[in-house]
Amino acid sequence: MTHSFDIVVVGAGMVGAALACGLGQSGYRVALIDRARASDFAPSDAPDLRVSALSVGSERYLRKLGAWPIMAAMRMTPYRRLAVWDASAHPLQNLLPGKAPRTVFDATGLDTSHLGHIVENRVTQRALWQLADAQDNVTLLVGQGVAALQSDRETAMVTLEDGTALNSALVVGADGAQSRVRALAGIGTERDQYGQQALVASVRYQGAVEDITWQAFHPSGPRAFLPLHTAGETHPGESWASLVWYDSPDTLARLKALPAGEFLATVQQAFPADLPRLTHVDGRASFPIARQHAKRYHLDRVVLVGDAAHTINPLAGQGVNLGFQDADCLQGLLHECRRAGQDPGQAQWLQRYENLRRPANRRMMLAMDLFYYLFSNRIPPLHLARNLGLGLAQAMPAAKNRVARYAMGIEETLPRMVQLLANRLPGLGSR
Repeated sequence: MTHSFDIVVVGAGMVGAALACGLGQSGYRVALIDRARASDFAPSDAPDLRVSALSVGSERYLRKLGAWPIMAAMRMTPYRRLAVWDASAHPLQNLLPGKAPRTVFDATGLDTSHLGHIVENRVTQRALWQLADAQDNVTLLVGQGVAALQSDRETAMVTLEDGTALNSALVVGADGAQSRVRALAGIGTERDQYGQQALVASVRYQGAVEDITWQAFHPSGPRAFLPLHTAGETHPGESWASLVWYDSPDTLARLKALPAGEFLATVQQAFPADLPRLTHVDGRASFPIARQHAKRYHLDRVVLVGDAAHTINPLAGQGVNLGFQDADCLQGLLHECRRAGQDPGQAQWLQRYENLRRPANRRMMLAMDLFYYLFSNRIPPLHLARNLGLGLAQAMPAAKNRVARYAMGIEETLPRMVQLLANRLPGLGSR
């Protein structure tokens, strides 16, 4: 059986579902495909292990789509401050007076009410699926993967595993880092695996919901605290948080194998004193991290967005924000294309998308790798330099706020000095 659509979006995660909703609102007939159904949500549930720090720019996009009120009706946590500091011990720290410098980004200094929101991925995805379900132009096809893809300059066809064929003018690969669409289209990638992995854990702690998220950098990797929501009447005086611990795979394997009580005690001792007293761990998991960039974002009538096009070091939680920027950009161009009465699969529109998004994504890759190389080492001169740099950043609010506005999706360029440093990182100059 063959069905016809204007656009087929493969991958109904956060980025793919958002793009499908936006394209449907622009008048395109869209098929949205995913193997798995979006996770259910209940207010009494413990938090999802997968959370994202959604920037102000992502909030603006999700509000434009109409998803933000649906998300807010479930749960989300604004954060107004972000702290970063070097927690590693080195002999040269004796040269630095007092406590190690830390940089604190504060919404007050940016004339905004918040820097972003910590939101469970299932909340964002569930809201977008509800939005998609309510649109006549969007057809959700769940439970089937892509078996084949044909694309040339004239047509595109996706064949599902049950034999259903979907004809369209354009196929969007939004199916993640291991994208099946990207592989079937013959688009290669450049990939670098980091030596670290990331462990995430959902924990309860004593105290009210905090308005700060922080990262303390160790030579083995950062350890981060992301505030979530209150634990409710069943656990009075307690709140939920998401913790992230970057380290070697062997270390994280040992942490995952610890009984709950020993795990909490180990975390409490290894994390900075800023961590509130933990009372319970609900879930924990680890995953490898890598930088990956598609060699091109489109080929014939196939175009890539989100993790299918790029993955970055998750130090600042910017991956999904970049994906939403991809979706917003592509949606805007295709809206313009439709108003002009043109074919959405024409190379001129897809190339404009790549010309806009590849440099922006590369800049964020460079910025995250700059932090990785500066902080994930034990070289004494770099230890001194990064502490001096953090102290200088705190003393120069104008430059610090420009970095914050870039991360929030308000400004599109990094400060020149940061860009110059990033361009000197090994192996990144041409990507």
